[in-house]
Amino acid sequence: MPTNFTVVPVNDGPPGLPGAPGRDGGSPPGAAVPETLDSVFREEEDSGNTPGTPPGRTQLTNQEIDSHPMVSSLLNKLANYTNLTQGVREHEEAEYEDGAPRVTVTGPQMGTFIGVYLPCMQNILGVILFLRLTWIVGTAGVLGTFAIVFMCCACTMLTAISMSAIATNGVVPAGGAYYMISRSLGPEVGGAVGLCFYLGTTFAGSLYILGTIEILLTYIVPSSGVFVAARPEDEAWATSNNLRVYGSACLALMALVVFVGVKYVNKLALVFLACVALSLMAIYAGVIRTVIEPPDFPICLLGNRSMKNDKFDKCAKTELVNNETQTTLLWALFCNGSHLNATCDEYFTLNNVTEMPGIPGLLSGVIKDNLWGSYGPAGVFVERRGSVSEEVQENLVMDKPYVLNDISTFFTLLVGIYFPSVTGIMAGSNRSGDLRDAQRSIPVGTILAIATTSLIYMSCVVLFGACIEGVLLRDKFGASVGKNLVIGTLAWPSPWVIVIGSFFSCCGAGLQSLTGAPRLLQAIARDGIIPALQVFGHGKANGEPTWALLMTVGICEIGILIASLDAVAPILSMFFLMCYLFVNLACAVQTLLRTPAWRPRFKFYHWTLSFLGMSLCLSLMFISSWYYALVAMVIAGCMYKYIEYRGAVKEWGDGIRGLSLNAARYALIRLEEAPPHTKNWRPQLLVLCKLDSDLEVKHPRLLSLTTQMKAGKGLTIVSSVLEGTYMGRGAEAKTGEQRLKAAMQEEKTKGFSHVVVTSSLRDGFSLLVQAAGLGGMKHNTVLLAWPAGWRGAPDYCWKNFIETVRETTSAHQALLVAKNIDRFPGNQQRLEGTVDVWWIVHDGGLLMLLPFLLKQHKVWKQCRMRIFTVAQMNDNSIQMKKDLQMFLYQLRLDAQVEVVEMHESDISAFTYEKTLVMEQRSQMLKQMQLSRNERQREVRFLRERESAPLQQGGGLSEEDYWDAQLIHDLNTASHCSSSQRAAPEQVQMTWTKEKLITERNRHREGVGVKDLFSMRPNRSNVRRMHTAVKLNAAVLTKSQNAELVLLNMPGPPRNAEGDQNYMEFLEVLMEGLERVLLIRGGGREVITIYS
Repeated sequence: MPTNFTVVPVNDGPPGLPGAPGRDGGSPPGAAVPETLDSVFREEEDSGNTPGTPPGRTQLTNQEIDSHPMVSSLLNKLANYTNLTQGVREHEEAEYEDGAPRVTVTGPQMGTFIGVYLPCMQNILGVILFLRLTWIVGTAGVLGTFAIVFMCCACTMLTAISMSAIATNGVVPAGGAYYMISRSLGPEVGGAVGLCFYLGTTFAGSLYILGTIEILLTYIVPSSGVFVAARPEDEAWATSNNLRVYGSACLALMALVVFVGVKYVNKLALVFLACVALSLMAIYAGVIRTVIEPPDFPICLLGNRSMKNDKFDKCAKTELVNNETQTTLLWALFCNGSHLNATCDEYFTLNNVTEMPGIPGLLSGVIKDNLWGSYGPAGVFVERRGSVSEEVQENLVMDKPYVLNDISTFFTLLVGIYFPSVTGIMAGSNRSGDLRDAQRSIPVGTILAIATTSLIYMSCVVLFGACIEGVLLRDKFGASVGKNLVIGTLAWPSPWVIVIGSFFSCCGAGLQSLTGAPRLLQAIARDGIIPALQVFGHGKANGEPTWALLMTVGICEIGILIASLDAVAPILSMFFLMCYLFVNLACAVQTLLRTPAWRPRFKFYHWTLSFLGMSLCLSLMFISSWYYALVAMVIAGCMYKYIEYRGAVKEWGDGIRGLSLNAARYALIRLEEAPPHTKNWRPQLLVLCKLDSDLEVKHPRLLSLTTQMKAGKGLTIVSSVLEGTYMGRGAEAKTGEQRLKAAMQEEKTKGFSHVVVTSSLRDGFSLLVQAAGLGGMKHNTVLLAWPAGWRGAPDYCWKNFIETVRETTSAHQALLVAKNIDRFPGNQQRLEGTVDVWWIVHDGGLLMLLPFLLKQHKVWKQCRMRIFTVAQMNDNSIQMKKDLQMFLYQLRLDAQVEVVEMHESDISAFTYEKTLVMEQRSQMLKQMQLSRNERQREVRFLRERESAPLQQGGGLSEEDYWDAQLIHDLNTASHCSSSQRAAPEQVQMTWTKEKLITERNRHREGVGVKDLFSMRPNRSNVRRMHTAVKLNAAVLTKSQNAELVLLNMPGPPRNAEGDQNYMEFLEVLMEGLERVLLIRGGGREVITIYS
């Protein structure tokens, strides 16, 4: 049978797509398109490829595409390699070309090697390796340098472990270390350390630029200096000025490149990486070559002193020319003539000149001489150990060609100079957005890079000590080998490989610092935690941080003006060490807190490693330079306090907040174990505030008084009560809390605000008195304002006040009542009068403690404290005064003491009349009040009377109706407002005609009115009123002009019948005084004479 047949595909796609009917040149609509079976199988074969497999990829390696990429893909990644952070790439992609926006091309996601390992290697290996490591090995010795390298590498390795845990606990955007620290330790610590990290990155740019110029002027074109030293003594001055001039020019050029576009830096990243790799290969190749044929770089010694060989060609005093002894150029440098009998330097005469190889080779055994260090002050000779020389007493002469120490050397200095060579471990964490699997690549790539560079540094230390002569190692600038780079003399095939490689490596590192530092400052500014840095958050239209770049250039110029690589390196070390310290602290805090959000994918960490890394960082800071460490800490501390007081409030779920919660929980549990001792007592205030209809604080001076009393630094809870239900007024309660917080901030009151919603004000006050606070941090003192105008206010106002007094007394809490609170001073006022204390009864000593606390505040600081006490008939006034003065002396209180004598006297007519009026008013109000059930019956009767006609025989006449209305009007006049009355309930009894007639007759006849005018006041009330009047008169006599009067507050009556009289007594007691603070103790001693 024939096997050729056709397949008609059903195409549901829209017209115009490939294969769709109706295309131009295709089949007409509705026609079937024949396809062969071979084409169908070919389509199925193509569709069976793995998704994402490049066309043409061999199917044999399909399953290994992730671990074994195609060669073309690897080459593409290398071509697209960049050492720039994710934020820089985003800025670059946003640039415009030819007036049109660029087409954003999403680059391939990078793996561990390209995305993390290589950038970290490039950042770690840098200027110190090429310019200072040989000098450090020669000065500190192989063992000392090995110890320095081990400490620094261990510090960065432990930091990398902590950083890996933080970086794998979520996505780390641009900002790197700043982002990790700020989100782990809070905006205050993050902002302060972020600025230190920014300063470190900026000074790193200065370090790399100075290294670039040093290579240029010392090894490439030494004759191009602008400043030329006329005398040997001026060489250091000329070198410093040349570094400043060329460094500033180089900084301006690099800043221009970064400003024009980071894409140029991006294109050169691979070149800079290649320079580092080639330089390392040349060093190791040169070490291997020394085994076969050591390079020819001889050094010349006079005795045991190394000499510069740039001014003479032969290392000899004389030479034989045509069988005739002639002097050399070296002779002319030490003698006053070229003839053999010329007068020469004494040391030159007594010692021989020796020429020896500068690089004896790996198998020469020179490492034995280089094991130990050779430290010395500035200006001493670089001498070879073990060489014999005749020492003479001579002054240092700068015109002799000796190699000298340019700076004083000691171990701690070398630590500070070396540490910048191990920084750069954050390069991988800054690029998390460009990585295919950041959770895996960052830890693996960073730790492998540190391990690799640590191995390189340690091997270089050993190899340098084993291959190079000690005097050449201590020759910092290679003057003894013709001003060649010392590490270059070891390289193969030529020293220029190292010179050119290190030059471009330093250039690339400087460009990267100038690229990354402004974006770090921009990230800090855009977080908004530091108001002063907001301007640096702006930039060009594409987001380039122009202002931040200018700031970075300015700070970098400061480092260049220092004009010394050795002086800038310790500054750089301080800032990076502080950053690493807080990275370790962040990991340790998060680990110990065990917060639910702490779930890093990197599991090989422990809080002990983080603490070890933190301790090592702190130790290295003070080892490197204790004064630089203190300066860095002061800068970070100042920024911390600035952010704390002026910075924006940020909630980032940081570990410091969790640490504070744990510490607070621990402290609260400890506080609850036992009540505080008298020496630890301090007023923990519950301030009961009133809110008006707009939910604003009615008496803000109550908060001012709270602030002025808080020299004890205790707890403050500012509360208020809203009447209603929480479901109905919950939003208003939150608004009220915000208004309270705003008022507290305005009055500088530190504490907590709380607004509760209850069915009545009475219940709300009771709830706050009972339940405010937590554990041991509960209030022990209640502060509220005196209910001014209570006589004309509804009864519930002053009744709530008295019930609050009763509840605080029952709870053994102190009570402070401020009268005329709106007349109390604000926090900006300064008073200079007296604070008068009227000590009538002793209730714990709070009456004397409060003036002391008030005087700690600047408002009351200039006021004098006076204490008045009352003597009765049988008291010895003179002895009382002496005893009180001695008591105050033991209490360490400075106050003027005065005893007021109040003799027994007859009750005046005024007192009698005042008591009578008080009781008549109270009795009248009682008679005018109806019970609640009577009011409900009255309301029910009136409603029924209005709604239905009266029935015959049981109804009321019109006169009776209006009489009932009159009774209603008379009674409701004395009751609370309608908002205070509860809704009427269902009542079983109704008004009858007989009941109505009885009530009408009682009111018409004025029952009780006759008794009111004929009544006599209660004797107890008369005596109390008499005491209040006399005491008020005494207070007015002595303290009418006082700035504040403190009085003992009498206790409330035991039953509610005397509540109104109690208010009258207090009113009479405070009458005529401007500022009064009534004080009632909590029933315990709050002040003691013992230490």
